[in-house]
Amino acid sequence: MNGFIRVIGGKWRGRKLPVLDSNGLRPTTDRVKETLFNWLMPVLQNARCLDCYSGSGSLGFETLSRGAQHTVLLEKNPTVTNQLKKNSQLLKTDNIEIHLTDTLNWLNRPAIQKFDLVFIDPPFHHNLAEATVALLENNGWLKAGAYIYIETELQNNKLFQHIPSNWHLHREKIAGQVYSRLFIRADA
Repeated sequence: MNGFIRVIGGKWRGRKLPVLDSNGLRPTTDRVKETLFNWLMPVLQNARCLDCYSGSGSLGFETLSRGAQHTVLLEKNPTVTNQLKKNSQLLKTDNIEIHLTDTLNWLNRPAIQKFDLVFIDPPFHHNLAEATVALLENNGWLKAGAYIYIETELQNNKLFQHIPSNWHLHREKIAGQVYSRLFIRADA
């Protein structure tokens, strides 16, 4: 065990969950998370959520704490995935799915469900956000009106070249080296 994430709002507010130290894992800071969940307040209740690069599970567990109906976490590191499952058991929640998988492989098929809210917060400097955006849109994973949160390194300015024309930038923020953007998807 190397640290903790804190749930900052909702029914589990203040709960600390253990996080393993893993290469590339950078849990979203409380400051960024507070801003993000203020942005998401109108759409969280009963939402179906997908956390594409779960890591610590900070964003996924926060959605459930704040009233999401169901959340799917995707993580390819087996040790980190096991910790996500342990944290789910600590919270005694059954409205979560945790998959040990590569996100791009998981999304590279016709959608088996559609999501209201998606988090794309991949490891930095791997150019994963662009491919994730394309798979979500092209394979039908998103509902009309879905919110898509993308967190990338500040110097990644080519992402906008890959955003579908029916995704509209709703909010954006820079905090340190993190560039956060929230898009809303209109019907194509």
